[in-house]
Amino acid sequence: MKAAPFAYHRPESVADAAALLGEYGDEAKILAGGQSLVPMLAMRLTHFENLIDISRIEELRNIEIRDDTVRIGAGTPHAFVGMDDEVAESVPLLTLSTPHIGHFQIRTRGTLGGAIAHADPAAEYAAVAVALDAVVEATSTRGTRRIAATDFFTGLWETSLASDEIVTAVAFPAWSGRCGFSVQEFARRHGDFAIAGATVAVELDDHDTVLRCGIGLLGMGSTPQRGTPAESAIVGRPVGDISAEEFGKLAVSALEDVPADLQGSAAYRSKVCATMVARAWAEATTAAVETREAINA
Repeated sequence: MKAAPFAYHRPESVADAAALLGEYGDEAKILAGGQSLVPMLAMRLTHFENLIDISRIEELRNIEIRDDTVRIGAGTPHAFVGMDDEVAESVPLLTLSTPHIGHFQIRTRGTLGGAIAHADPAAEYAAVAVALDAVVEATSTRGTRRIAATDFFTGLWETSLASDEIVTAVAFPAWSGRCGFSVQEFARRHGDFAIAGATVAVELDDHDTVLRCGIGLLGMGSTPQRGTPAESAIVGRPVGDISAEEFGKLAVSALEDVPADLQGSAAYRSKVCATMVARAWAEATTAAVETREAINA
């Protein structure tokens, strides 16, 4: 199939893009990498009168370190995020997540901002944003506002963006100290959307007590979910207090409306997710413990 007719716009700046959104509102859609939008248009699952192509706006393609935050421009391709040394050092979950996103061609064209704005509950970067309490920057002709990732995702492919707002950047907190990170997911084939998955970040003190923990869950609801019960259970306790299996079960214990589809039942998806959390927890905590050993060596 082919997409229904639409008007095509290519603004030269964020200000121009915001002006177009302000003019057309709900009749317009931002086109970034197009890896999700174009197939949906081609299959006529959606339609917009106006497409606003931001792929060549250079001010949206950047990675900056600001104090204890890594600010990534919305137009930065997945591949650039995955290869950046500063990202790898400051926000390892993004680096670990990138290889799980589709295939190389998709990672080359797709953008971080596009993945966040698309709001797919099985998307890796969205789960990382929720786990790390990232902040989404949204710009319109009225100015720029900052939205916590936990408030940004409101439903399946739905966000709290106003019709005249464009995602311009996402700011991720940089973790330092004795930290460990892991991304685990299960898919039928590499490159497919995950049936379930987990992103886990953990920080320990010098006595192996958990200082903080962040868990993002993929594919477990209409929005990216967070494993809050497991986070609450382990913070302030020795890392070995809870087994990986128990930790995984805790992470999914409070989930409601877990989806069921041709990939499996809700019970199956929950069991897979618990296993992914357990594996991620084991890998992340091992890495955090080994950090002290490496320092003392």
